[in-house]
Amino acid sequence: MLSIAPDPGDSHRRRTVFAMTRPGHSAARIIYRQPADGVGLVRREMLRVGSAGLVGLALPDLLRASDASSGKFVPNSVATRKARNLIVMFLEGGPAHQDTWDMKPDAPEAIRGEFRPIATSLSGQLFCEHLPMLARVAHHFCYVRSVHHSINDHNAGAYQALTGRHPVENGRLIVRPGPDDFPAIGSVLALLRPSDSEMPDFVHLPDWMSNNGSFLPGEFAGFLGSKYDPFLAGDPSLPTYQVPGLTLPRGLDFERMTDRRLLLDRLERTIDAAAPAFDGLSEHRRAAFAMISGEKARAAFDIGREPAKVRERYGLDSANPRTKEARQFGGLPHLGQCLLMARRLIEADVRVVTVCTGARFDQAWDTHRQHFPLLKQSILPMFDRAFSALIEDLHQRGLLEETLVVAMGEFGRTPRVGQITSGAGADAGGRDHWPPCYTVLMAGGGVPAGAWIGESDRFAAYPAKDPVTPQDIAATIFRLMGLDLAHELQDSQNRPFPLSTGTPIRGITG
Repeated sequence: MLSIAPDPGDSHRRRTVFAMTRPGHSAARIIYRQPADGVGLVRREMLRVGSAGLVGLALPDLLRASDASSGKFVPNSVATRKARNLIVMFLEGGPAHQDTWDMKPDAPEAIRGEFRPIATSLSGQLFCEHLPMLARVAHHFCYVRSVHHSINDHNAGAYQALTGRHPVENGRLIVRPGPDDFPAIGSVLALLRPSDSEMPDFVHLPDWMSNNGSFLPGEFAGFLGSKYDPFLAGDPSLPTYQVPGLTLPRGLDFERMTDRRLLLDRLERTIDAAAPAFDGLSEHRRAAFAMISGEKARAAFDIGREPAKVRERYGLDSANPRTKEARQFGGLPHLGQCLLMARRLIEADVRVVTVCTGARFDQAWDTHRQHFPLLKQSILPMFDRAFSALIEDLHQRGLLEETLVVAMGEFGRTPRVGQITSGAGADAGGRDHWPPCYTVLMAGGGVPAGAWIGESDRFAAYPAKDPVTPQDIAATIFRLMGLDLAHELQDSQNRPFPLSTGTPIRGITG
C-alpha cells in the first residue's frame, strides 16, 4: 500500500514518496491537446506506486507523473521571442518607489522623506543615496513608473502580480492558494516554453512566501496541476545547504537506483504498453532519474563551485545569526546567494527563476513602522549589493540580452509618511500600503535599456502619464518570452481562460 502523509513544511499539500499532489487539484489541459480518455489514470497510478515501491526516491516535486497531459505542448503560433529566460525578483511587502528609484526631491518633506537622491549611470534618473552600486547599472533598466491597481491586501496583491490576473473570485479576494487559481507566470512558461533539459523549468528561491497563516497565492500552478509548480530550491546561503530531492536516501546508491529503474522499465512494458499516455508519463520519470543521476543538476546547484570573489560580490552574510526578520533589523542574509544561484540556474537551462526578497514569513518591504531606519540598515544594503551584482554578472557573461529580469512588488507605499491606509499597524514613522502608483523595473530580454514608461505625479501618488496595470506587466512578460496572447488555457472543467487579460506595453514590446 502506498502511504500518503502530510508534508510538515507545506500544509496545503500532500506528498507521496515519489510524487506530490494537492487535495482537490485536478489537472488542467492546454486547449490544443487532449489526453486519451481513461488511460492516463491507469498509467499515473501505476507509475506512482511503481516509483514509490521500486525506486524509493524523494524526487523534486516538478518532475513527477502529471495529471495534465500525455505529451509536450507545441504551440500552433508563436510571437517573436526576445527573451529566452526569466528571473523574477519579487519584492514582497511592497517597496517605496519614492524612497528608491522614483524620488521626488522637490516635494514637501513629508512626501519626499529623509533620503537624499544621487545621480546614476542613466542621465536624468535619480536613485536613493543608499543604492550606490545599483546606481552604476541604472542604464540597464527600463522603469515602468505608472503601475496601479486597487488591491490593498498583500496576499491578493501577490496573486495579481505573480499571475497577472485580477484577484477576485465569486466576489471575494483570493488570499490563499487553491486548485482553481490561475497559474503563476513561471508555471505558464514551464508549460509553453519548456527547456527540454533534465533541469526543472521553474525554480523558486529560497522558500515559499507566507502571510497571515497561509502561503501566498500566485506562487503555484493552480489549475495546471502540481507538475508545473516551481521546484523549491532552498537557501543556498546556508553553510549546510543541500538541494531537496537530489540526495539519495540512506542505503540507496546509484547502482541500486539504476537496478530499480530497469525493473520498473520492464514492469511498465507489460502494463498499458500500447496506451497513448504511456510515453508521456514515462518521459517524466526518465527526466526525474536524469536529474538525480546526472552531473548537470548537481553542478548547477553546487554554489560552492563559484569563486570566493564572486560570492562576496553578490553578498555573503555568514555572521548573521538569522534570528530576526528583515523588518526586525535582521537584514537579508540569503539574498545575495539566492541571486547568484539564479544566475547559475539560468546558465544551466532553467527557464524561470523566482527569488523573494524576504524569508518565509518576512515581507521585507512592508515597512509600516520605522520605515527609514529599516530601509537604511536592514533592507537596502544587501539589496543594493546583490541586485547590482546580478545585473553586472548577467551582462558580463552575455546572458542579459536573453534573460528578462523583472523586479516588482505587489504595490507601493503611501506618498505621505505616517499616512494610514490599512489596519496593519502603521505609525507616524512608516509608509503604509499604496496600490494607486508604484514602479516595476525590467532589464535585459529585449527590454529597451534606459527607457521610462509612464510617470507618477509630483507626489508619487498617482500615475500622471500612461497608466499600466499588473495585467499589462504580465502580458508584456509573455510577449517578450514569445508567447501568443491569443492562446487559451483550459482548466479541469474544460473552461477556457485567455493567457492574458492585459495589453503588452508598446514602449517595451514595440
